[in-house]
Amino acid sequence: MTVSAVGELRFVAVGQDDPLAAPLIDELAHEYAHRYGGTRDRVHAWLRAYPAAEFAPPGGGLLMGLLDGVPVTGGAFRRFDPDTAELKRIWTDSAHRRRGYAKALVTQLEVEIAARGYARVYLTTGDRQPEAEALYHSLGYIRLDEPLPAEGEVYPIAFRKVLS
Repeated sequence: MTVSAVGELRFVAVGQDDPLAAPLIDELAHEYAHRYGGTRDRVHAWLRAYPAAEFAPPGGGLLMGLLDGVPVTGGAFRRFDPDTAELKRIWTDSAHRRRGYAKALVTQLEVEIAARGYARVYLTTGDRQPEAEALYHSLGYIRLDEPLPAEGEVYPIAFRKVLS
């Protein structure tokens, strides 16, 4: 288990089924159902349907940011292609937003991604998450003209960043 600290946050690498990851999945299900329609249970099942191995080393990872032992932010990455990781499930607890935790999280994920040998990062987001778009722009991500090629769902907004 990887553990690092950024400011008051302590980042811990966990698996998708770790109890520390439960708030991430639970609140994302609620938020996505609210923003995009559908039921929380249906969205929760969709989030859980991703194979946990996609977010496990060596190709992927899931980090939770803890504040006094409580999960307040988290996110994952998985292999997109041999040179590119894809960020997924970037989340900050609704009671802890606008404090820089998401920025710290994405920065920490980028450190892990670079350490695994990836040169680029892709990510997608829905068209009803302007806060996410603003976050990614602020971190140097470039919005792509087209969605990423994908099997299944295609999200309308895609970003890319080349790691240095």
